[in-house]
Amino acid sequence: MILRVFAVLTACLMLCLAPVKGGAQTLPEPGSETAEEEASWERIAQRAEQLAARDDASEFALNRLRAELVTWRDIFLARTSINAGRIATVEAQIAALGPIPESGEESDLIAQRRVALEAQRQELIAPRLLAEEAYARANGLIGEFDAQLLLRQTTALTQRGPTPLNPTHAAGAVAALWDLVQVIGVETRARTEQQWGAGRLIAGLPRAILLFLVALACLGLFRRRLTAWRQQVRRDNRRFAPVWLFVLSLAQLLIPTIGLVALSEALTTLDIFGLRGNDVVEALPAAGFVVLFAWWLSRMIFPVGAEAGYLGHDVRTRSAGRRYSLALGWMLALWVLITGALQTMDIEAGPRAAIDWPLMAIMGVLLWRFGFVLRTKPEPIPGEIVSEGRMRGLIGRFCTIVAVVAPVAAAFGFGAAGAALLIPALSSLGLAGVVFLVQRLLQDVTTPRATDEAAKGFAALVPVFLSFVIYMASLPVFALIWGARVDDLVEIWTRFREGFALGETRISPTDFLAFILVFAIGYLLTRFIQGTLRRSVMPRTRLDIGGQNAIVAGFGYVGIILAAIIAITSAGIDLSNIALVAGALSVGIGFGLQNIVSNFVSGIILLIERPVSEGDWIEVGGQMGYVRAISVRSTRIETFDRTDVIVPNADLVSGQVTNWTRGNLVGRVIVPVGVAYGSDVDKVTEILRGIAEAHPQVVMTPPPAILFQGFGADSLDFEIRAILRDVNYVLTVKSEMNHAIAKEFAAAGIEIPFAQRDIWLRNPEALKGDTA
Repeated sequence: MILRVFAVLTACLMLCLAPVKGGAQTLPEPGSETAEEEASWERIAQRAEQLAARDDASEFALNRLRAELVTWRDIFLARTSINAGRIATVEAQIAALGPIPESGEESDLIAQRRVALEAQRQELIAPRLLAEEAYARANGLIGEFDAQLLLRQTTALTQRGPTPLNPTHAAGAVAALWDLVQVIGVETRARTEQQWGAGRLIAGLPRAILLFLVALACLGLFRRRLTAWRQQVRRDNRRFAPVWLFVLSLAQLLIPTIGLVALSEALTTLDIFGLRGNDVVEALPAAGFVVLFAWWLSRMIFPVGAEAGYLGHDVRTRSAGRRYSLALGWMLALWVLITGALQTMDIEAGPRAAIDWPLMAIMGVLLWRFGFVLRTKPEPIPGEIVSEGRMRGLIGRFCTIVAVVAPVAAAFGFGAAGAALLIPALSSLGLAGVVFLVQRLLQDVTTPRATDEAAKGFAALVPVFLSFVIYMASLPVFALIWGARVDDLVEIWTRFREGFALGETRISPTDFLAFILVFAIGYLLTRFIQGTLRRSVMPRTRLDIGGQNAIVAGFGYVGIILAAIIAITSAGIDLSNIALVAGALSVGIGFGLQNIVSNFVSGIILLIERPVSEGDWIEVGGQMGYVRAISVRSTRIETFDRTDVIVPNADLVSGQVTNWTRGNLVGRVIVPVGVAYGSDVDKVTEILRGIAEAHPQVVMTPPPAILFQGFGADSLDFEIRAILRDVNYVLTVKSEMNHAIAKEFAAAGIEIPFAQRDIWLRNPEALKGDTA
């Protein structure tokens, strides 16, 4: 568990190559299984069943037999698609013969052919059924092994041992460490004398010196040169300067690690160490890498100087973050060295717990302080909004909890559980820091600049997509850190490749990707044809704007539906197998989504019948305005107040709609006019006719009409009724006619009356009496 900190990248590489290796192995050809293969599989299966029933089986035996079962399971999974094409052909032949008549009487030739095809179909399906049965058997045995291994791991973590706080164990711990130093010294001295006497020390010295020089160059010269390059790139401040800075900083981590490996190899070349000394030498690169990684990550997250970094902390907080990070790295490196040195020594559980607990306690204190550093609010920047970051607060709280729980659990004797919590927590912090740095780096590189308006839109979503990919790619690494085995991840990948069953059809990730690819191509092709129709084809026809939009929108619906059907067929999904599911969904749609379906159907009716088109002036439900867009569910109307009203399509189909501009723009205007009693009605008619005929929007065929409507309570009521060339200007025409009427009536002395009332008191004497 300790060396997982150094081997996590190797494990990730093994995880990535596992599917490739599984896909590249030689599998028997479908239908080529022999009696010898069947007997071999039966022997392995029986041995696995016997081993799964035992409680004393070793973990090595379980893992080894599990690997064999995984190989056989992949073979059987490949065989589940045997004769798929031939079976489909035979089933099509049977379907072509038609169903058996209800009377049971049919031609002997057809009956014989039907029987032969059914027998052929059963013969073709038999290998597939046997493969599915063997696959289920292998998969079940693998599940039993995994459950047994998980139970053992859980038992080891929950098992209580001696408490490290017992004073008697402290003496044993000191004695064990002293014995370790003495043993390493004695072994090294004896081994050196032996190698010198045999002459092998001189023979291996040139190679060791060369490796020492490589280690010295990597740890000293190259590191200083990389630091100078970073300062030069920082001064240049180019477009991709963050990328180059990150690459150079990564080189500052990897090159010294190569130097540590060279140093370990040089010491191994001398061959002067014994068993325990070699354990320390082998653990040296891992321990050194932990220190270098802590140093590198602390300066990337908490940079030195005036730059606040991605977290935006002040100078004091960044200094504390670097200090606690590096201290945690040194303590974890010491843990790795001690664990590597003691792995071959026979030490009792009590002294071993007394050795581990002080290191865990110190790391707990440092992790506690580091958690508070992470939870510190960022430094405010004038003129900018700095996010406090909810995630850093959660990680800081997690650090403080682990810093308390892990040492306390180890103090009560649960040392394995405490180490299994503390060490992965520190490793997860390092991985989270790397993920954060990579995510912010990609965001800085791919985010469009504020002045580049054309790059916004889809380009602004690229950082979000890349962040999602990084987070998903880090999940397997987190799982490895927290104790998951590579076999567990491979098992998850196998289940993912296996897919899920939908009726008699099995959907795998490749089918899903094929569905997405085909549908995306169909969707893009539909949009391309729609754009061509809208820009090049439709403008050359005699259709109005509404008809053109209806054709383009209808083609879009048909194209998307066809793309979906073709994609489903390409993915191998049999729609007949989900007929029952579709029937159940139709009931839910009928009750819960009936309004949406009604609006959708109404939208299609609007596009086909086109009683309303884009640009029409309509009145519906007390709302009047221009139709701006007709979508699948609703229609957007822009009122004369420049407000948008969303009207469901069902209201336009089932309700009463007034379309002022349907077919043409010709419409009528009505202007009511009242004159005083005693006015010359002929003169009034003449003036009104002249005003109507003089207006440029009024057509002369038919000519405008002046109507004497009747005798009102206060006036003689007239009306101007005229046909306009463009009804969209009806309000403007009405206003201009009213202005002209007021001017002409004033010049001709015609009075426009207003309401007047005379009040008559029936008994005024009663009012006088009340006043007295």
